[in-house]
Amino acid sequence: MSPMLAGDQKLDSVPMQEPPRHFADDLVARLRQLGHPLCVGFDPFLERLPPLFRRGSMQPSDPQTAAAVEAFFDAVLDRLEGRVAVVKPQIAFFEALGSGGIAVLERLSAKARGLGLCVLLDAKRGDIGSTAEGYARAYLAPGAPLEVDAITLNPYLGIETLAPFVQKAQDHGRGLFVLTRTSNPGSADFQDRLLGTSETPLFEAVAASLAADAAALCGSQTGWSSLGVVVGATQPESAQRVREALPNSLFLVPGYGSQGAGARESLRGFRPGPAGLEGGIVNSSRAILYPDAAFTKETKAWEAAFDTALDRAITELGEAVAAG
Repeated sequence: MSPMLAGDQKLDSVPMQEPPRHFADDLVARLRQLGHPLCVGFDPFLERLPPLFRRGSMQPSDPQTAAAVEAFFDAVLDRLEGRVAVVKPQIAFFEALGSGGIAVLERLSAKARGLGLCVLLDAKRGDIGSTAEGYARAYLAPGAPLEVDAITLNPYLGIETLAPFVQKAQDHGRGLFVLTRTSNPGSADFQDRLLGTSETPLFEAVAASLAADAAALCGSQTGWSSLGVVVGATQPESAQRVREALPNSLFLVPGYGSQGAGARESLRGFRPGPAGLEGGIVNSSRAILYPDAAFTKETKAWEAAFDTALDRAITELGEAVAAG
């Protein structure tokens, strides 16, 4: 006898298991509601932490440093609640603080998710076999100590290395952002290399190789895929080529703000949607976290400076979205 019908239990009394949430559908719905695609990067530059939050020597080995970083980003999260959809912690800065830094990252990620923010971990993981499976479990499995909603991945050991992450994305409603055309000047050393005698650069071949998995991870509500790609805002022409190869993949766009790209450039790979241009998130870290006016010991002054920088980015990107 089926356990669902055991004894006198009625069929309609059995709780229905909800399907896993879909990362892209959830994220795009929130972005449409907010009217802008801003993602705030969490990069704890110790020398730029405002005096209001500094403790002890601020050396990485000082236990008070991790506490200072946590206090700062706790305050940042409180000011981001309801204003942005995504935060992107860069794991390297937290690793530099040792075990205390990783513990801080765990707590900040849990707090952010509790506030309704999507946590995209910038870890650029890429490895083979059981090691890739270990990374996928460590970040994307439900109940993991450092559980996040999405992660950045490096595909240059081969497309097979992405398989464990794709499986977790399917099983648990997670998001993936695969490096394709990045914003750093040296990215051209390899990403622009033409393959053989063709006119196809490596970044475009990588994008094309992701098409099948991207299609399999498309959401039923928005049509956007939970397998996204990293495309720098400083490479607008490349963004168009990646979009042709991956019409339904969300873009993670670094390079806006402090790296020199403007709002309209950052949206070059986006396309019209119900609420304006859509198709990804645009990251800004230093310009929002560390405006000069925020280097203060006064709480109200810091809050005002931070909010001004945040409002500026939201307004610029929101106007670019609406202009189409």
